[in-house]
Amino acid sequence: MEPISHEFKARSRQSLDDPVLQSALKNLATGFVDSRRKCAEALPEFEALRDLGTEICDHALANLDFYLRRYEEQVTASGGHVHWASTSHDACRIATDICRRANAKKIIRGKSMIGEEVGINDALEEAGFETVETDLGEYILQLAKEPPSHIVAPAIHKSKDEISDLFQKHHAAHGLTERQTERRALVQEARQVLRQAFVSADVGITGANFLIADTGSNIIVTNEGNGDLTCTLPRVHIVTAAIDKVIPSVEDAMVLLRLLGRSATGQEITAYTTFTTGPKRDNDSDGPEEYHVILVDNGRSTMLGNEFREMLRCIRCGACMNHCPVYGSIGGHAYGWVYPGPMGSVLTPMMAGLDKAIDLPNACTLNGRCQEVCPVRIPLPKLLRVHRTRQYEQRIGSGVFRFGLGIWAFFAAHPAVYHFGTRVIMAVMGALGRRKGVFRRMPLAGGWTQARDLPAPQGKTFQAAWRERQREKE
Repeated sequence: MEPISHEFKARSRQSLDDPVLQSALKNLATGFVDSRRKCAEALPEFEALRDLGTEICDHALANLDFYLRRYEEQVTASGGHVHWASTSHDACRIATDICRRANAKKIIRGKSMIGEEVGINDALEEAGFETVETDLGEYILQLAKEPPSHIVAPAIHKSKDEISDLFQKHHAAHGLTERQTERRALVQEARQVLRQAFVSADVGITGANFLIADTGSNIIVTNEGNGDLTCTLPRVHIVTAAIDKVIPSVEDAMVLLRLLGRSATGQEITAYTTFTTGPKRDNDSDGPEEYHVILVDNGRSTMLGNEFREMLRCIRCGACMNHCPVYGSIGGHAYGWVYPGPMGSVLTPMMAGLDKAIDLPNACTLNGRCQEVCPVRIPLPKLLRVHRTRQYEQRIGSGVFRFGLGIWAFFAAHPAVYHFGTRVIMAVMGALGRRKGVFRRMPLAGGWTQARDLPAPQGKTFQAAWRERQREKE
């Protein structure tokens, strides 16, 4: 999927005018947000776990070369194969070559953000393979030909009626012509279609929530069980994973799994937590004949050596976007690429280019809520400010914005001038707005007044009001 984040403002306006999306976004507060809070409060050691999880990730990143080689050795010892992909193109080429050598026709995929990142579905389809998403949300989006709008609940923006229409249109070929309208019936219909894909697939591709260096194991977490079927039924299993997913041990994984479920969906642990280690052994009743792991860099080595290193701690829980007021207003598609919300506003400029993601670092109020809820304490507001600084230094973006920022910088560097100027402006605006109490239009503030009134100031600056209040206390 090519980055289209330069259309952020236009897509944001469309999202704000979409009643179906706005209705779906309201469920975030009563769903993921409340569930996370209750689940975290029920675990007294949750904050200590966050500290420990942060330490585990930092240790793994500080010794990433060692743990990646250790992981490769263990995978090879178990009979698997490890492939190294520097770019998205390399990852797609390797996956396509594996499928060709396996004489595959049908390929099934378990939900994987790295697969979305590198565009593996498009590459496989262009090579002539039939690919089927097995996660229900991803399957719905595959039928709709849409990208995910959330990294945990990819089809959160779709209504039940839209899904009913999609299934009626696409499932007729499977002999299912009646339009279903109940959720349970829709799920059963999807299961019936996907069951055929599970039993007929030649290759199964999954992602990886974590890679265990000590054992060469891959961990995936799901609530549907589709991941288990994807990695055990086909004769070839391909794991696509970013290099930052490797951690030292199973014990470390247990800490991160306890953080992941609570932060993502408010569960103590997901319904399915699956470990896979190599291909089928002689005494195994099921499993793949071939086991391949594609380790994807795609810019992460660069991040490892710069100011964005802390972003590599991300465990893809989605908590930052669930609590983000901007994401909660416009959803994920407005961000224009695979990763939405605060984490996407940091990652997309790094992976797609700062010039292709001009608006994303500025699509944030810097309220800090994302950092407060991040299970591994990533300082997302700080990283967004780094992007903003680079944009200014590289003269990327609107000249008017840079000019305005330059004026602000001048006043901020000269406190006496700043205080005098604010006193004059507040006095004038207070006098002009005294009758109505608000401004319905304001020069250079159209972005605000198009949607809401601008309250008129009281006529004095905050500093003056504070000093007055302090004198009254004395």
